[in-house]
This record gives sequence, C-alpha cells and structure tokens, in this order.
Amino acid sequence: MTLKAILWDLDGVLADTLELHYQTWSAAFAEHKLPFSRELYRQAFGMNNKDLVATVLGRPAEPEFVALVTGQKESAFQQAAPGLVRSFPGVRAWLEAAQRQGLRQAVASSAPPLNIEILVDALEMRPYFKALVSGFHIPGKPNPDVFLEAARRLEVTPQECLVIEDSLPGLEAARRAGMRRLAVANTNPPDVLAKAADLVTTSLAELRLEQVH
Repeated sequence: MTLKAILWDLDGVLADTLELHYQTWSAAFAEHKLPFSRELYRQAFGMNNKDLVATVLGRPAEPEFVALVTGQKESAFQQAAPGLVRSFPGVRAWLEAAQRQGLRQAVASSAPPLNIEILVDALEMRPYFKALVSGFHIPGKPNPDVFLEAARRLEVTPQECLVIEDSLPGLEAARRAGMRRLAVANTNPPDVLAKAADLVTTSLAELRLEQVH
C-alpha cells in the first residue's frame, strides 16, 4: 500500500535524550533507595513511566508512588532538556524530505505530553508535525494504542504508515498496529532490532526516505 504517513518515536529517534533520561531517573530512584542500572534502563526504554517504574520494582506500582517518582524525574528532565537536547544525524533531512513529498507526520511517543512539547520546540521541529500524540495516559508500548491514535489523527490507515522506532516495545507496538517498521540502532544493536523490524539502519544519515517506499 502507498506510504502516506510517518509516525516518529521521540526519545532515541528524533531526540538524543538517553543519557539525560538515565541521569534524571537515577536521581529520582536514588531518592527512594531503589537501584537503577543502565541495563535495566535499556530494557525499559520505550515504555511509559508507569510501566518503567513497575519494571524497576518488579511488580505493579501504586499510583501514588508512580506519581511521586515520575514527578521528581520529569521536573528535573524538563528543566534540563531545552539546553541539552540534540537531534540525531539525518533526522532533519528525513523530516524535510517527507514534508516535500507530502507525507503526513506525527510524533507518537510514550513520553508525557509536556515532554513532547518541550523537546519538539527545543529542536525547532513543530512545523513538520500535524499531530503530537502521547501514550502517557493510555496503554503504553508494546500496546499499539499510541500509533493507532496517531494514524486516526492523521486520517490514514495503519497500512499507510511507517513507524520509525529504536526500542523493542515500540517496534512490537507498531507490529500489533499493522504498520511498517523502520528501526534505528541508536539505543539497541542492529541484530537485536532486526528480529522486530522490517528494515534496520545504524543511522538515518545512512538511509534515504526513497529507499523505504
């Protein structure tokens, strides 16, 4: 089916925020004497905050505790992000190429809505997107809800969408949504991503949009 839309994950695809997220999560969990390793974070990357906290605890978390920890983490992240965040190589060229070709574009992220707004504006990318969709208050990836909502807002079918992701939960969500999947190896090795994606690239700078049509 003809490609009509690109759905972009945010953290790890558009924005190079992995280290800042790790540092602010580590500080928040340390406040509650909870261990948090880089390997644990890699496994949880792409999940929404509720599921990430549950992964750290090893069990579902009480809503009050989720709100407390994530509030501490997001406050620190939102203050630091505008001055520190950068986009990945090749991203802007892809955004511009998609815009020239008349493709509809949306952010479809597990991040809280305010994080999405802050990062998109810090990277000066808002003009490229017709929708900014957060999975924060709906079932998170690997559930397909955020991608299906983005397609609905763009008025396209799932089969007309290409999802660009870096995480295994995100790729699984796109598979469940019935969408094509391009994985970028920014946070996971290519061989790990290859099992879950239709196509894998080490960087968007190494691939042109025309190659995925």
